[in-house]
Amino acid sequence: MTTRMNSVDSDEVDQIALLWKEYKQTKSAATRDRLIVRYSPLVKYVASRVATGLPGNIDPADLVSYGIFGLIDAISKFDPERAIKFETYAIARIKGAIIDELRAIDWVPRSVRSKARMVEKAIVKLEAKMLRSPSDEELAQELGITPRDLGDILTETRRLGVAALDEILAGAERGDSATLGDTIPDKGTGPVLSFENEETKQLLAMAVNRLQDREKMVLALYYYEGFTLAEIGQVLGVTESRVCQIHTKAVMQLRLRLNDFDKQE
Repeated sequence: MTTRMNSVDSDEVDQIALLWKEYKQTKSAATRDRLIVRYSPLVKYVASRVATGLPGNIDPADLVSYGIFGLIDAISKFDPERAIKFETYAIARIKGAIIDELRAIDWVPRSVRSKARMVEKAIVKLEAKMLRSPSDEELAQELGITPRDLGDILTETRRLGVAALDEILAGAERGDSATLGDTIPDKGTGPVLSFENEETKQLLAMAVNRLQDREKMVLALYYYEGFTLAEIGQVLGVTESRVCQIHTKAVMQLRLRLNDFDKQE
């Protein structure tokens, strides 16, 4: 969960702990339903963030429906004895359920996928040549288009980034691996203390550190601080559309680098 989510008082914490204890002992459907109701705001929270940038024909209510299945799965498999908050564990499974369903209906046009591959190839070529993250201007020049045209492509291909950086790395079980939020320093307790996969977090951190400063700031504000794209735009003094483009380019670069790390192993 992000640092901007509301906390609960000690009495409610005790009540939730008792509810979990009852469910794990009895596996009662009624108790499970109480947990579903208790944590249902998580589904709306995740669905609203996944919905950012999706086309208008995707009904937000459908995303919530998909996410409920992820919540039920999380409740069924969560172990309260583990040193991890349920919210942290559940968010990955809720998002995963939504993403799986979106992929199943194959809602992204082939033309958009083709443009995404074109940009990714250009990023790989430029990074190999310059040994750093290319600027928008350099990437546009490599593609033989204007920076404005590149921005339009990035806006379109954001649809492919619905899983973004909270998607579990290949082969890992949802809820048990590291996400972008784990690579960003936390002054207090947070998700970084809840995961044991240090190698995965190090790879993510290495990939993030190679991004340009503005890209790193957008990712930090969006994934760790829980800012919306519009709020990030206000911080940076740019439009929400521009933030969307920066985010998409950063996601592309990180995916490529993480895939490259995976191939090297």
